[in-house]
Amino acid sequence: MASWLPETLFEIVGQGPAPSKDYYQLLVTRFQSIQSQVIFRWWKISLRSEYRSAKPGETKETHEDFLEKSHLQVQIALVFGSKILDYVFNLCEGKFDFLERLSDSLLLNIISYLDLEDIARLSQTSRRFAKLCMSEELWEQIVRSSCDHITPDMRALAQDLGWRRMYFTNKLQLQRHLRKRKQRQGSQRKQSALDAHVPAAGK
Repeated sequence: MASWLPETLFEIVGQGPAPSKDYYQLLVTRFQSIQSQVIFRWWKISLRSEYRSAKPGETKETHEDFLEKSHLQVQIALVFGSKILDYVFNLCEGKFDFLERLSDSLLLNIISYLDLEDIARLSQTSRRFAKLCMSEELWEQIVRSSCDHITPDMRALAQDLGWRRMYFTNKLQLQRHLRKRKQRQGSQRKQSALDAHVPAAGK
């Protein structure tokens, strides 16, 4: 499963704590052919003449060396915070969140097989999963898997109500919604037909 991981496991940029205006970049890489690295770069931002020609700085460490070098750990904690430092530690120790790294389309397909209670719990774990669990794409998949056939009227109704709301609408209410929609369409067709005949009658 580790082969699914991209070469760049993590990247973040940010400005140093006040009063510093320096910019920093943190990269955590993973390569099959060469050693994986933690890369820390900085750009000096200053109006002082002695810093105008300063080149960007860079520090590179292997994952193993990073776990043992306290200086780089302190720098990362100061610029990006302790949570980012803990996350980088986990990456360097090989603790990857594979589920978070899957594409939205693949996650939606997996989530569609869960029970409703599990979907509700999953939606509370992160902002990304909350968005996926409330998405129309997910509930369209769930409705399609629970119905033998999706009629054109049902698809049109889903455009009005939304797939999630349609799923939680009981059969009696759904039939009422479909009947009202057909009546409304019938009235619109009749009105269109009348409008089409009005000019002809006036000639």
